[in-house]
Amino acid sequence: MTVLPSPRILDLGDAAFTIEFGERIDPLLQSRVRALDLAIGEASLRGRLTGIVETVPTFRSLTVIYDPLVTTRRELTAGIAHILDEAGEAATAEPRHWRLPACYEGEAAPDLAEVAAWIEADTDTVVQLHAGTEYVVYMLGFLPGFPFMGDLPEALQLPRRAEPRVRVPAGSVAIATGLTAIYPWESPGGWHLLGRCPVQLFDPSRADPALLQPGDRVGFFPVGREDYETLSRDLAAGRIDPQRWCERGQARHAGVRR
Repeated sequence: MTVLPSPRILDLGDAAFTIEFGERIDPLLQSRVRALDLAIGEASLRGRLTGIVETVPTFRSLTVIYDPLVTTRRELTAGIAHILDEAGEAATAEPRHWRLPACYEGEAAPDLAEVAAWIEADTDTVVQLHAGTEYVVYMLGFLPGFPFMGDLPEALQLPRRAEPRVRVPAGSVAIATGLTAIYPWESPGGWHLLGRCPVQLFDPSRADPALLQPGDRVGFFPVGREDYETLSRDLAAGRIDPQRWCERGQARHAGVRR
């Protein structure tokens, strides 16, 4: 049985503090972060905690930002200490599961052959390893909606590229160290690019702009270049709702061969 350390509360200025659960990237720690985040949200809705502006979950910690004109750090930490035990129940909440299409071909996958050579395998094996794993969304960061997901199969756990790219196309599916991610926007980046996903991960017009949230589970299924283009057009035109279509077991499209 894994013994987890007790959480630590760390100062973060005069309107925030961080609750740290450990020092590594681990699904168990992520589960504890998610559980406390859910518990704090529920306590705020019920009026048991007041003055909380925002919570920010990370790989192994939860930052609480509050309004010092409404509450104090002492009041909040005392309230959170009372609900930490309840967080264990929230951890059993069923996570959302997603199946996202990814094109692992041509210009969508500029580093696929290099990664295959690095691990002494063929490109089909790399695709099978990557698409055959369900990943935990540990946290969002770097860019709006950018999901840090793990854990990669051991064979794909490679260091970052020696020379980062100045421009990584939006939708790029990438790997580095033990993690995989999808770039929601064009940006610089130093991860290895294995494919491209047509689903928009961040849309300010949605009630929840970020499609994925910490604690979600994500799997990929390969699509060809023609299917990728068809999906891109249908998603952009609003003919496909990604919040429904990409739920596990629901992803389907007339033109997509799976």
